[in-house]
Amino acid sequence: MRVCVIGTGYVGLVTGACLAHIGHDVICVDNNEEKVKLMKSGQSPIFEPGLSEIMQAAIANGKIQFTTELSTGVAHGEILFIAVGTPPLPTGESDTRYVEAVARGIGAHLNGGYKVIVNKSTVPIGSGDWVRMIVLDGIAERQKTLVPVGAGRDREQLPEMTVEFDVVSNPEFLREGSAVYDTFNPDRIVLGGNSSKAIAMMQELYAPIVERKYAEDQSLPPVPVLVTDLSSAEMIKYAANAFLATKISFINEVANICDRVGADVTQVAKGIGLDSRIGNKFLNAGIGWGGSCFPKDVAALIHTADDYGYEAQLLKAAVSVNQRQRLIAVEKLQQALKILKGKTVGLLGLTFKPDTDDMRDAPALNLIEQLNRLGAKVKAYDPIVSQSGLRDGLSGVLVETDPERLADGCDALVLVTEWQQFNHLDYAKMAKLMNHPVMIDGRNFLDPETMLRAGFQYIGVGR
Repeated sequence: MRVCVIGTGYVGLVTGACLAHIGHDVICVDNNEEKVKLMKSGQSPIFEPGLSEIMQAAIANGKIQFTTELSTGVAHGEILFIAVGTPPLPTGESDTRYVEAVARGIGAHLNGGYKVIVNKSTVPIGSGDWVRMIVLDGIAERQKTLVPVGAGRDREQLPEMTVEFDVVSNPEFLREGSAVYDTFNPDRIVLGGNSSKAIAMMQELYAPIVERKYAEDQSLPPVPVLVTDLSSAEMIKYAANAFLATKISFINEVANICDRVGADVTQVAKGIGLDSRIGNKFLNAGIGWGGSCFPKDVAALIHTADDYGYEAQLLKAAVSVNQRQRLIAVEKLQQALKILKGKTVGLLGLTFKPDTDDMRDAPALNLIEQLNRLGAKVKAYDPIVSQSGLRDGLSGVLVETDPERLADGCDALVLVTEWQQFNHLDYAKMAKLMNHPVMIDGRNFLDPETMLRAGFQYIGVGR
């Protein structure tokens, strides 16, 4: 099928590359010329395991193209994905101006033939009908354009054009760091819409994925496809992320109680996770959640509830617990080192999670800010950030190029991001380079006995 993906962030680029990989003809559109030039050369502008490889293969097979011209993408695609960002506003609501601009632009370039317009961006509930209205506005604006018809004659309107399209909500459930895997091995595919024709085209688009042709385990039964109305599909995305964020906040609250009564939250999490009603995922206590999705989506759902006269108390509590949890590492540093003024603290990891270069709303940023406020010198090492230009935008922290340089002269280390590489560092050597070998394990990721043998004073969260 012919596909156009508008927006090449995490969601758009992964979606476009993966659809090209399974055989569709894809054009990705982005208004950033330098980014498009980079992608045309086969380089991914984001770090995502496996993405560069499938991009390069799709380019070589002629299955994916990149352009800045929206008109080219709209003319090409039977299915048009809107995958631009919806960043949070200070009020908590989503900034939908980019979605609006794209929808209006699609309307301005529709030129006959049936199209399915897909909301892939995480958009406020009710956006399906809103996008349809904006597209129609774009069509109307185009049809009102006046053109010259000859010397000495008035201008006249373009003849009205019949345009047929439907809007579908197809929320993404991709995890940064495993987005390519998640695309080919989804738990479910959600399609929201009221057009059987549009839904049928989406089912055809995803058929190879539904049938597990590109799955890690191809013997599994077909991927469940849930067909809903537009609003329910939009709500599913928000509800899923809000539930997962709340689950993390819950186990962090339990961890804080464990710290006070002498229980081990890792054992508690294992015990409750064996309950099939609860499950063991997202029960890892630590210094809280961050990134581009959980904070934005929970805030947006709270704002939606407020708009309709309901106070989402549980969601507000989840946010409050998470905000406090980010400072737990600072409290533990104060307990171990007492006064932090004049001390040097090293952060192991900067990104909000491993296997990504994403620093958006990363807990590390809060730690850097608070440690600076308390007069500490802050150093950091991150497997991706330390090797990229991203560190140029960081302030209040010295980014080191390797873990041993990080440890040298530190009074304590804080494990912030659970990169797998951090399980294999020479901690005994690092401990000898430190003024005080204190390790605050902000993710309960390291083995306490191993750290003690390496010479560290080990402090976990809820352990």
